[in-house]
This record gives sequence, structure tokens and C-alpha cells, in this order.
Amino acid sequence: MHFNPYGGAASELAAALVNLDRGADTVELIGQIVPKYHRSAEAITRESAAQILAWADRLSPVFGEPDLDRLVDTVNGLLADSASRPYISRHDGRDPHIHYAHEHDDIVTRVKAFTAAGLAHVLCLDPARLGRCDNDGCEVVYVDTSRNGRRRFCSTRCATRVHVADHRSRVARVV
Repeated sequence: MHFNPYGGAASELAAALVNLDRGADTVELIGQIVPKYHRSAEAITRESAAQILAWADRLSPVFGEPDLDRLVDTVNGLLADSASRPYISRHDGRDPHIHYAHEHDDIVTRVKAFTAAGLAHVLCLDPARLGRCDNDGCEVVYVDTSRNGRRRFCSTRCATRVHVADHRSRVARVV
């Protein structure tokens, strides 16, 4: 499925932040992840990394939430807390495009607004696209961009584990 830049890159940034390895150097990791999805020349500091990680904890419940009312309430809370204020920008000689935080705001404010708006866009198109891996014990989240929207696992590795376990279970019952 093709999303606009907010539904695509922004929601994928949200998933990447939720999936971030908390045992690693999060300042360095966030400094690598954010520019993949969001234009930013601002360096990530320990303080901004801590604030972005706290925001990632708030983003996590959105993925795989089966109750649409709870999902909408959660995303509306994120939008409200991100101080999202849409406006049209033409910075850096680019064509007019929508921003949800001013380009001069700090990186934390921009990441919050960007990810909240992205999740809102995806939710409005197809909330089932915001998933959490179906492999028991795996907490990885994803944005389903597949054509048919039937993704259930974070990776082929998790899918294979579940399918092999199901197969072995069926074979054991037959024997």
C-alpha cells in the first residue's frame, strides 16, 4: 500500500522508534534512525534521546490495537500532546508541503508531531496496517505496506517459526 509521506515515512519512523534496542547506545541509534525518515540536521543529545524514547513508549500501544475506539483515542492523545499544528511550508526551495511542527522547532517536537501525524494518516486509511508480530514473545511492531494488507509477522523468520511449530503440532496429533 502506498502512503503519503506522513502516513509512510512518519509511521515507519514511529515503528522504528518503538522497536529500538534499548540495551544499545540509544543516542547513536536514534541519530541514525531519525534521518532515514525525517529531514533533520540537528544532532541527537542524551536529553533529546531520552525524550524520544519516552515518546516511543507512548507510540507503542498504537500498533496492533484491535479496538478502534481505543486506537482513535490513543492517536488523538498523541496528536494533542505533540502540539501538532499543520501548516504549509516551502523551505529549502522545495514545493509547498505540509508540516506538523515548525522546521525551527527542536528535534523532539518535530519527531513527536511527525510520528503522531503519520500514525493518524495510517489509522484513517486502514488501522489494521499498524501491526504487532503474531509470534508469541515477539514484540516487534510494523507498518503493513503490502498490497493485500494481510501481514501478521515482523519478518519471515518469525512467520517460519510459527508455521513450523503449527506443522509439527498437527503432525504430532496425527501420529
